[in-house]
Amino acid sequence: MAFEFFIAKRILPNRTQGIKVSRPILRIAVISISLSIVVNLLTFSVVTGFKNEIRRKVTGFSAPLFIQNRNNADFYESDPIQRSKAVETVLSNHSDVQGYNPIAYKPGMLQAKNATQEVFGLVFKGIDENYDRSFLLEHLKQGRIPAFNAVDPSDELVLSSKICDRLNLKLNDEVSALFVKNAPVMRNFKLVGIYSTGFEDYDTKLALCDIRVIQKLNDWGISGQLELGDSLVSGGIPVILNLQGNSEALLFDWGKGLGGYRGQLISPLTQDTLLHVSIYREETGRLTKIDEHSIQIKKIHERNGGNGTFYKEGLNPSGTRYYYHLPITPTKERLFYVESHPGMGTSSHYLSGYEIRTKDWYLVKKTMKSLKKKIQLIPTEHGELVKVSSIFDLEQDLFKWLAFLDINVQIIVTLMLLIAIINMGSALLILIIVRSNFIGLMKTMGASNRSLRKIFLIQARYLIARGLLYGNAVALAIYFLQKYTGILKLNPEVYYLSVVPMELTWTTFFALNIGSFAVCMAALMVPSYIISRVNPIKTIRFN
Repeated sequence: MAFEFFIAKRILPNRTQGIKVSRPILRIAVISISLSIVVNLLTFSVVTGFKNEIRRKVTGFSAPLFIQNRNNADFYESDPIQRSKAVETVLSNHSDVQGYNPIAYKPGMLQAKNATQEVFGLVFKGIDENYDRSFLLEHLKQGRIPAFNAVDPSDELVLSSKICDRLNLKLNDEVSALFVKNAPVMRNFKLVGIYSTGFEDYDTKLALCDIRVIQKLNDWGISGQLELGDSLVSGGIPVILNLQGNSEALLFDWGKGLGGYRGQLISPLTQDTLLHVSIYREETGRLTKIDEHSIQIKKIHERNGGNGTFYKEGLNPSGTRYYYHLPITPTKERLFYVESHPGMGTSSHYLSGYEIRTKDWYLVKKTMKSLKKKIQLIPTEHGELVKVSSIFDLEQDLFKWLAFLDINVQIIVTLMLLIAIINMGSALLILIIVRSNFIGLMKTMGASNRSLRKIFLIQARYLIARGLLYGNAVALAIYFLQKYTGILKLNPEVYYLSVVPMELTWTTFFALNIGSFAVCMAALMVPSYIISRVNPIKTIRFN
């Protein structure tokens, strides 16, 4: 073997016969190998980066797996389920589950602050204090991601820069949101965070807020608050408990025993007043306390002025704090400060579902199958039936499109390898032809066809290695340039991303290089057998 290496490395390249013919062909072969490895490495890195980036952003906005009501077809606008200790226990003890989060969705509209008063439709996603915020913090551009850990529901909102630009919104602006229920409901939020992921489809679709706000807006369970009425009734001011949700079979205790009245009359106030009401539900002969509300009314002063009508002067977006203007005469009014403390209600017991984070993306289908056996169609402690679905169900079109990219990669890699094989095969054939006298001479000296094939294959091996070296240098230069500068841009409206992503692992790098080398060498075995057809007598006589 050492002899073949010596001949291939020292004698064969230095023979002058046919050098002008073979040198351009050899250069073309080296260039084709270089081009093949450049295209293959960059194709793999772009497709891998693209798929992983899309996957990270899709699962960053949601999760790989979901648990929801079995009757739901649309996860964003669906029937709720109640929080289940049985389900949460299964999720907590599952080895492939990294974590889970209760979430709630509500479609709504935001109103622009520009002259057109444009209305923008999107989905409000409610999250709680334990929600995994790492993805949001990674893409946060301005402000902060709220903790949502205060006692009262928060009115803070997080939007994408795309939505803010379209609606002319800036950090700390007050945002008006409209929700369609039995009657349209307007609610004000404060914009405290602006993010940008470059994933157009989700950046223009989701707004993030406190899950308790969404639970109440969806009228899940029972919720409400105490409010002062807008007119006197029998000379008194009505205090009304406004409730949302199923309020059947409810009883109320205003401190004087149980009854069916949702309101009380209080005399026109001359001093501070604190009023409480407890809510009970009667089920199967048992009374269960489900909520408690209070309202505090403080007299500020009497003053001249006013317009002779009752009205409330709001002090916060949720309407729990306001000034109450009570007319005494057409030119005189009494001013009160009112602070309502809504109870927790039962809306917090209801969810759109659970988002489930898995430890390994490539085990999502296996994890889903396992969870289905333990959870799906098995009644919870509330008698509800749930189902387990995956991000592949929610984003079917997107993942089908990504699957087509693998086919494109296979086609590109195959074509580039074929081009490299053809060029290397041509180079080896020409090298054999122009070195035919050398082959004849070596045969007369006793060299076997096998040893001569080794000599030429060793020479081809050097050419392939040189091509791979040049190709890797070019490919890695382009890869690191794009990875750290993002010089190549994309249209996010078409490709979901604003920059061409590249992701290359050492496993892929070595697999492509070793595979390309092995395939080319295997393909060159066929043309190397032409050496056996070279007649030494004819080649020496011709020489």
